[in-house]
Amino acid sequence: MILRFKKCHTILALVVMCCVYSAKAQLTDLARLEYSFIPKGDSEDQYTRLRALFNYPIETSKDCYLVLGAEYNRVILNLEDNYPFDKSLLETINIIDLSIGYTFKSSTKWRLGLKFNPRIASTLTEKLTSDDFFLNGGIFAINDRTKDETAKRPYRLVLGLTYNSTTGLPIPLPFISYYRRVNENWSFNAGVPKSNIKYFFNEKNMLQTFVTLDGYFAHIQRPQQINGKQVDNISLSLAVGGLGYEYCFTKHLVAYMYTGYTFRLNNALRNEDRDEVFKLNDVNTFYLRTGLKFKI
Repeated sequence: MILRFKKCHTILALVVMCCVYSAKAQLTDLARLEYSFIPKGDSEDQYTRLRALFNYPIETSKDCYLVLGAEYNRVILNLEDNYPFDKSLLETINIIDLSIGYTFKSSTKWRLGLKFNPRIASTLTEKLTSDDFFLNGGIFAINDRTKDETAKRPYRLVLGLTYNSTTGLPIPLPFISYYRRVNENWSFNAGVPKSNIKYFFNEKNMLQTFVTLDGYFAHIQRPQQINGKQVDNISLSLAVGGLGYEYCFTKHLVAYMYTGYTFRLNNALRNEDRDEVFKLNDVNTFYLRTGLKFKI
């Protein structure tokens, strides 16, 4: 029972962070190009992720928008150590998201948003099957006063319910994110998957301390046997803290780099019930994520 609880808790935490991270990006980012790198401690193994995201808003009426989007993540696993399975079947993992969103003003202070997000998360070594498809979605309420000149301390509050089919739980999952600009030099964001305290040298240069979650969950199209148990899925979940830097070329175009050290990491192969079969990595290590984004 304890092992089952731990397994469910790990999967739930992973899916919540992925769903919220995706939701937050799709609410604020129109385009993003990103590179992530995590080496395995005391090993030649490496984890690399390339990410591209694009959202296109279509104004249907005043303050109402239909948002069509797509996101592609290519995870590259450079497994150099000796493993009791065929490493070539896990060289790349592909996560493809399509999204349809709609947002509108519900009052002078609140905006509502809805999102439907079908996903393919798979090694893509064979033809697609139903096991490669996942469904995500959510509904969000946003109170954004960051551009309100009458607000003494501008803030943004996002409340939502999200659903992700990989949880195995047929219920929506809540999340909250709260951002406040304290003064000209300081701001903070409290929530999941990222919390930070940011210092503004000026409106173009910002330094921050952060704690964030990251990871993925995907289907392995060619199941393998490891120690007499079949492996059907792969997952990575991590928590990391560190420093980040952002440079604003314009009000909307931003370059960023986050570097830090993980304080929780679990990369594992799992069976069809998502029980852990083989641990690829659980050694805390260096973390790097950098990219360029065009935001609202």
